[in-house]
Amino acid sequence: MHEQTVSGILKKEAIEYIISLPCDRTKDLCEILEKEFRYITISREEDGIGILSGLSLMGKRGVLQMQSSGLGNSLNALMTLPYLYMLPLPILASWRGYYQEKISAQIPFNEKIPDLLKLYNIPCTIIREPADIDLITSVISDAWIESRPHVALISPQVWEGEEELLKSEPTVRTRTTSLSYQGVIHESVMQRADAIGVLASLMTDELVVSNIGVPSKELYHAWDNPANFYMLGSYTQASPLGFGIALGTDRTVVVLDGDGSLLGTAVLPVIAGESPDNLIIIGLDNGVFGSTGNQCSPAWKTVDLELLARASGFVRTWKVHTPEELRDAYTKARSGGPSFIHVIIRPGNRNVPNILLSPLEIKNRFYSEVRKN
Repeated sequence: MHEQTVSGILKKEAIEYIISLPCDRTKDLCEILEKEFRYITISREEDGIGILSGLSLMGKRGVLQMQSSGLGNSLNALMTLPYLYMLPLPILASWRGYYQEKISAQIPFNEKIPDLLKLYNIPCTIIREPADIDLITSVISDAWIESRPHVALISPQVWEGEEELLKSEPTVRTRTTSLSYQGVIHESVMQRADAIGVLASLMTDELVVSNIGVPSKELYHAWDNPANFYMLGSYTQASPLGFGIALGTDRTVVVLDGDGSLLGTAVLPVIAGESPDNLIIIGLDNGVFGSTGNQCSPAWKTVDLELLARASGFVRTWKVHTPEELRDAYTKARSGGPSFIHVIIRPGNRNVPNILLSPLEIKNRFYSEVRKN
C-alpha cells in the first residue's frame, strides 16, 4: 500500500522523528508511522515547527506531518524559525480544499497554498498521484542540503483505491488523577533581569533557549555564550524549540520562557508525555507582556503557571520569589526532569542594547557548541 511506501522512503532517508497533528485523509499513514518511528503527537502545528527546529539544530532528522491548513496556523513560526535561521524542516502536508473536498471551510485557505508558499519563497512539491510519491525523497533531501523548509503537498488522490487499515484500539485509558495543591503568589523582589542574572551565575554547560524580545536581550547582556540560542521571533515557540533540542542531546537544556508565551502554546502536555529528563522550563512570570508595554496577561490575576504545569503532567515543579529560592530550585531541577520552575517577578525591563548577532551567527555558534564534543 502507498502509506507503507511513504514509510519506506522515510526510513531510507534516515528519518527518526515524526512530529504529527493527524489529518483524516492520512489516518492510515499515521497508523503506520506511529508504529515505525518515534512519533510525537502535537495539538498546535506551530509547536511542531518549534520542536522540529530544535531537533534539526541537534542534527536529528525528522518530518512534520499535518494537514495543509496547519501551514496557515504556523506560517509565522515557519518564517521566523527554520526560514530565518536556515534550518532543515521537511513537511508532509495533506492537501485539503483541493481534490474532491466536501468540507467548504477547507477551501478558501487551502486552495491558495501553492501561491502562498511561492510568495514566501518556501519550496513546495505537489504530489498529486501515487506515481509522484518518490518526490518525497527530493523534498527531504532539499530541506537538508539547502537548510530550509520544504513542503510536500500530498493530494488525497494519492490514497484512493487503497484498502483502509483497521485502526488499532488505543491502550486502556483507565487512570486516577490526584492533586493536592496550594499555590501562593506574593510580591517578588526580582525583575526578569535579576532572575536571569541569578540563573546565569549558576550555568555550567547547559544549552539555553531564551524567549523573544527583551528576555533574549537581557540574557545576552548578562551572559553571552555560544550555548545560548537567542530567539528573535516565533512567539510561543521557546519551549517547543527547547524541547526539540532536549530530545537530541544528553546535555541539560534550559528554556527561559514567559507567562504570555507559555499561555499561548499547547506544548506542556506534550513535554510531560515524552518526559525528557534533561529539560528545565523556567517560567518567568511578571503577569504582563513585558516587551510590549506591560499589558496584563491572564497570569496576573487568574492563571497559576505552576498549577498549569502540574495539570499538564509535570511532577517536578517549584514556585520561587527570591534569588535564594531560585538558586535552590534550579539546583534541584538539574538532578532530573522534566522540571518547571515558576519564577514570580516584578514587571520591568532592563535597559540593555540589542543583540549584536545575526540569526545565522546565533545558529552557527550554537551548532559549533553542541558539536564540539
